[in-house]
This record gives sequence, structure tokens and C-alpha cells, in this order.
Amino acid sequence: MKPLKFSKKNREYIKWDKNHKQVRIFPKVRTVPAPPAQVLIEADENTAQGVYSNLAVVSNTETEFVFNFAFLAPGRPNSTVLARIISSDIHAKRFCAALRENIKNYEARFGPIKD
Repeated sequence: MKPLKFSKKNREYIKWDKNHKQVRIFPKVRTVPAPPAQVLIEADENTAQGVYSNLAVVSNTETEFVFNFAFLAPGRPNSTVLARIISSDIHAKRFCAALRENIKNYEARFGPIKD
């Protein structure tokens, strides 16, 4: 008699006859998490110099956050946006968490920042 073979989920059944059956269970395939990719960030010379900002205006829509950075000189009523960052909601939340963590580390090292 020829055995009948069939598979179900992670098991392979081989049925020989009414009373005899062999079951092989396949091990679950474990996916090994890939190591985090290293991101190489480069900046041209002008960007690497940075821009000083003492004023930030944050606004948002349902799907994005807009960060406008400006420098407000003493005695001058107006300012110009020096940099604008537009980000998704999840990246804005991650940015907030990273900023919070960095401020915590700063205050642990140099003392509390006065408001």
C-alpha cells in the first residue's frame, strides 16, 4: 500500500493505513533580527556650520509637524525663518523623545536648566 502524504500548518502527515500514521513536525523558522543598519550622515560645509536660533514656532496638521527656526535680535520686532523642518507625526514624536533624553542627560551632567 502506498502511503498518503498531506501537510497541515507546520506538520507533515504520512498516513500508511487506517491504524498507522506518522507525523513529522517541522521546527518553526526563527527570523534573526537584522543588526541595526549604520546610517552615515554627511553635511556640506555651509550646513555643517549650523544656524543659531533663539525662537522656534511649531505648528501641525493631521499628518505632519512643521518646525520653523528663527533668530530674534534684541530690540527688533520681526524675524526671518532661518530653517524649516517638516516631519511626519511619528518622527516628531521620536524627535521629542530624543530631545527629552538629551535634556535629561545634560541636566544630570551640568545641573538643571532654568526656565
